Amino acid sequence: MTQPARPLPSLDEPDTAHFWRATREHRLLYQADPETGDTVYFPRRHGVHTLGAAPRWRESAGLGTVYTVTVIRQHGHPYFRSRTPYAVGFVDLDEGFRMLAEIGGDPDAVRVGQRVRVGWEDHEDLSVPIFQAVEDSRR
Repeated sequence: MTQPARPLPSLDEPDTAHFWRATREHRLLYQADPETGDTVYFPRRHGVHTLGAAPRWRESAGLGTVYTVTVIRQHGHPYFRSRTPYAVGFVDLDEGFRMLAEIGGDPDAVRVGQRVRVGWEDHEDLSVPIFQAVEDSRR
């Protein structure tokens, strides 16, 4: 039996296309307002804090802290159903933005406050960021 395919984002979407194209190279991008320096996430073509110039792209180191997490134990889509159980949560990246993503490994071991690093699930045109637990040398 063929494994069901993961639904993937469109590379034609103008606000997020650059973000997703960068994932092919395992680069996690975010934006910053060129006038204020404020972090901008999710990606967009227009300024949000000053409504001025378009945000500038920056690259994240991919390290963050789990802000919240839930374990998905049932799902209606065939691809995700085949992966249950799995963890999804908000990750606070060290650069100052919060991202919703899958958190790999044992879903019941993921904890709020846990340090994570981005990893990648590769596909033909893009890679999906999936975070993994890391040891935090700051503790």
